Amino acid sequence: MTLPPRAARHCWHAVVNPLHALIYFSPDLAKEFAALGVTDRVAVNLAGRSAAMGAVGPGTVTATFYNYRHDLVARHLPAVWDTLTPEQALAARLRAADATLRRLLGAETIESAELAETADLALRAAEGCTRHARVLYSAHADLPVPEEPHLRLWHAATLLREHRGDGHLAALLLAGLDPVEALISHTATGRGMTPKWLTATRGWEPADLDAAADRLRGRGILDADDELTAHGKAVREALESDTDRLDAAPYEHLGASGLARLGELGGALAAKAFAAGAFPPDLIGKA
Repeated sequence: MTLPPRAARHCWHAVVNPLHALIYFSPDLAKEFAALGVTDRVAVNLAGRSAAMGAVGPGTVTATFYNYRHDLVARHLPAVWDTLTPEQALAARLRAADATLRRLLGAETIESAELAETADLALRAAEGCTRHARVLYSAHADLPVPEEPHLRLWHAATLLREHRGDGHLAALLLAGLDPVEALISHTATGRGMTPKWLTATRGWEPADLDAAADRLRGRGILDADDELTAHGKAVREALESDTDRLDAAPYEHLGASGLARLGELGGALAAKAFAAGAFPPDLIGKA
């Protein structure tokens, strides 16, 4: 089935990614993990996202997360598993998702027929996902689907988010972008994280970011002002197009009308979460 150009990509950016990723900036997640003895923000992020794979070590997480500095990962893994189990981490994350969505969306939205329909659409799309070579998606696909509609939606968004992410890693390798180059070139599009958040969440130092920018300038991807050149824009577009192709199956399974409805309903939910302060105001941008 042929979908409108970039429709699946738009749905991922406007619906899928924000509805999943909001958990990592939630005070509810920090609260749940603190109750289990984990207070470091990076440790919470690493444990929460990797727990579906079990008590894995830093090598597995660096490989599957792609753009985190390895020594940052190794600082927290596997040590965090001496404090809590992956099962406890997953349960804490789900409790935090519950509290976060209720706080951001409000009781009326949580109980609405529109939210339940959005969850059903997202889960239907996830039926089209594939497991092979998709480590984070496949690990999450082994988890039970929650019963409550808002948590079913969050679970489905997680599946769709990690499915695209796993494919994106293959596209990054083909594009020849190493972890820091991938981050810097994404930031240059205006849709990636600011350097402040790259340092805070990924562990890269300003010198690492500067060196990656130098390499990108040397390859004609960035200009002297650290803006994408025409070639750089073409590299990023080819990267996203390859990712689209690798991620087409769930949205083709949902169909054009279902995808449009998911974009309409889910986009409204994500916009409401944004307006309620789901993400830091300085998270995205070039500065």
